[in-house]
Amino acid sequence: MGKASGEEFEQRVHPTLDDPVVAGVSESVGGPMGTHGAPSRFWSPVGVLLLLTALCFAVGMAQKASCANSVWQNGAENYNHMCYSDLPPLYYGRGLADGHWPYSDDPVVRAQFEVMEYPVGISYWAWATAEVTRAIAPGGSGRDVATEARLYTAVNAVGFALLALLATWFLAGVHRRRPWDAAGFAVAPTLALTALINWDLLAVTLVAGALWAWSRNRPVLTGVLIGLGAAAKLYPLFLLGGIFVICLGRVRSRGPDRDSDALLTFARVAGAAVAAWVLANAPAYLSGPAQWKVFWTFNSERGADLGSIWLLMQQALDHTMQPDLINKVSWLFFGAWCVGVLLLGLAAPVTPRLAQLGLLIVAGFLLVNKVYSPQYVLWLLPLAVLASPRWRDLLIWQAGEVLYFACVWWYLGEYLAPAGGGDAGFYWLAILLRMAAELYLVAVVARDILRPQHDPVGDRRELGWSARPSGRLLSRS
Repeated sequence: MGKASGEEFEQRVHPTLDDPVVAGVSESVGGPMGTHGAPSRFWSPVGVLLLLTALCFAVGMAQKASCANSVWQNGAENYNHMCYSDLPPLYYGRGLADGHWPYSDDPVVRAQFEVMEYPVGISYWAWATAEVTRAIAPGGSGRDVATEARLYTAVNAVGFALLALLATWFLAGVHRRRPWDAAGFAVAPTLALTALINWDLLAVTLVAGALWAWSRNRPVLTGVLIGLGAAAKLYPLFLLGGIFVICLGRVRSRGPDRDSDALLTFARVAGAAVAAWVLANAPAYLSGPAQWKVFWTFNSERGADLGSIWLLMQQALDHTMQPDLINKVSWLFFGAWCVGVLLLGLAAPVTPRLAQLGLLIVAGFLLVNKVYSPQYVLWLLPLAVLASPRWRDLLIWQAGEVLYFACVWWYLGEYLAPAGGGDAGFYWLAILLRMAAELYLVAVVARDILRPQHDPVGDRRELGWSARPSGRLLSRS
């Protein structure tokens, strides 16, 4: 083992010495890292993390096995086994099984199939994996679309597994001295449970990549990844808000880290994000502008839906809320929340990390969104493991999310319906507990921002600061 590797090993933060929960668990396998611990060429942190990610993903696939056997066509089984996935029904319900381009304006196609209601990045992925599925599916006159749907799900699962591995690699590289922080993503129960529900992992991986690029002081690449992420799901765009707070704080700073060019850095990130988003959307818009608009109109016109505080209020008050009212109130709340994050970031004694600010903004959006699908927990996952790399806090938050995951399927299967009729009050409780768990994580991160001495990431040498050619420090991830 070379000298450089040995020095890197000595500088690395070991979780058994840094986190009380991990230290306690380590007692069952010999205790925390000792003075005689030595680096290994094979068992590097990244290698172990990738292995853990693969095992976690395999557990998730096993959990979906019962639905796969019935090709997701047994409605009761989808809910009582909690293994539902959007992929099979959308494969043949959106024309993907017949090879139709998602943004085709052919009237015959549109009369037969609904338009994909997702952003273009997901639609491209769904279409491309459908083409792969059709290419490798058994030929012959007796085409079995149901079996093809199972194959389609398997093709996507392989792609999702690669995305999860890539996300882990990105997260492990954000803080050079703290690669083990990515373990919170690699072994997350919510990753195993929700990865195959929809295509959200595509945006999640691009967010992880943006965090990595920002930690490497590569603003243009950061912007490109944010733009591509926003083309798959809207929420990666909120990272621009975090970067703006960081850059504005750098301009206003009176300390040694003041940088009058920081807003130019933000402009580069934002410009690259917009350019990437426009280029990603161009093929869809040019081939079918009316079909491209469906995502925007669908989300604007939908009412209170699963998991949202709006659904809870609507059922509890026995009053249907109009989508327009929900839109106005939720965006007003979210705007006020973002102003609060801005003031919090500017009041911080040390410039917050991008993961911290990103988590606060995305959490605010999810708290008042019109729907909270079970897989939306993945939006917060890469941000959470870097913003608050404490296993105690992560486990508390994950417990709330896992409870909601179980209850939403029981609710849909009507297992929570009271015997005497009426609304499922236990489902309301699950929504509130999930929101409370998210607010707990928000409170912990906000405290760490205002009182950096509580931040487990530690001093600046551990924060992913990058030296510019001028010698000044610019970014923290």
